[in-house]
Amino acid sequence: MSVQKAIPGRRILGKNDGNVADVMTMGLCVLAMTAVMGAYLDNVELIQQKGYIRQLSRNYILKMETVGGLSWEDAAALRQELAGMGITDIDLGGTTFGEMGYGERILLHIRGKLKGEYAFEESRVSTAKN
Repeated sequence: MSVQKAIPGRRILGKNDGNVADVMTMGLCVLAMTAVMGAYLDNVELIQQKGYIRQLSRNYILKMETVGGLSWEDAAALRQELAGMGITDIDLGGTTFGEMGYGERILLHIRGKLKGEYAFEESRVSTAKN
């Protein structure tokens, strides 16, 4: 059996008394960071969906400028694409339907709810000049 002798200025490695408060503080920090990351990822997903809606509305307003308004078939396709993204309560009120004359103002207005909870509104106006 060997006996370790204490040498002045040297610590003997071994089991030291721990502090539960240090471990608990670290655990609470990890838990808080997990909650913050969860909220962040949820918000990033909402921002990404809103970006897809903006791009979709841009595509449709360009198509509307070409044909002079939103046809009922295109409106149904737009609703289907939005519903496929998980958007509910889709409303196209205020949108220009039918055919407008060349150079007249055309409007695409989309309202709905992301994830059934967050209301959004997207409006596009034709860039044609009178």
